[in-house]
Amino acid sequence: MSAVAKLYGIGLGPGDPELITLKAQRLLASAPVTAFFAKQGRLGQARTIATPHLNPETRELRFDYPFTVEIAVTDPRYVRGMETFYDECAGKLAAILDAGDDVAVLCEGDPFFYGSFMYLYDRLHHRYASEVVPGVTGMSACWTRAGAPIAHGDDVLTVLPGTLPEDALLARLNATDAAVIMKVGRNLAKVRRALHEAGLMERAILVEGGSMRTERIRPLAEVTEETAGYFSIVLIPGRQRVR
Repeated sequence: MSAVAKLYGIGLGPGDPELITLKAQRLLASAPVTAFFAKQGRLGQARTIATPHLNPETRELRFDYPFTVEIAVTDPRYVRGMETFYDECAGKLAAILDAGDDVAVLCEGDPFFYGSFMYLYDRLHHRYASEVVPGVTGMSACWTRAGAPIAHGDDVLTVLPGTLPEDALLARLNATDAAVIMKVGRNLAKVRRALHEAGLMERAILVEGGSMRTERIRPLAEVTEETAGYFSIVLIPGRQRVR
């Protein structure tokens, strides 16, 4: 394990530039190398959030995803392509760490909660000193901005990816008191059908771009579109019992 250089995974929160921790801010201000993921042709949410906090002399390393939603995650081409991509990214970071420079990898939300950083961590943390700075998750920002306390007492809260098959979504929704559905985007119509079947539509809230400039919050029952934006979450608050 390298005795000098350190790999940092920096959680940057959900988008509001004031929802970044003091520790993340301090590390970004001194990082000699800053790495980040982005969709091709875009700056990326994490890099955008980090802009006012970066070391002016930092060397930036950009990793463009080979694809995002163009291929289904169950397609073998997706699995092989992403595995190769993360191997290559880890190799580039390893070369920098071997040269003695710390690297801060940016991650919107929390690095260990659906964050791409975890795939680099899997490949590198056994070889290099590593530290992860947690961040405010997108879901907590969304239920706060929606004014929707999500769970109390002995409520069971379930976090579901909207990419699950419809029958799996329905089974999970029928077995929980409160839910957060991530990765809604192109899965909105399927999510809506599962919520209807579970009798939860009246409690469902669609939050798009929670805490960002593009934020939009609506009861899902009033939404007519078949898709939602990339940073969209559906909330089903619990708190149905007296306390």
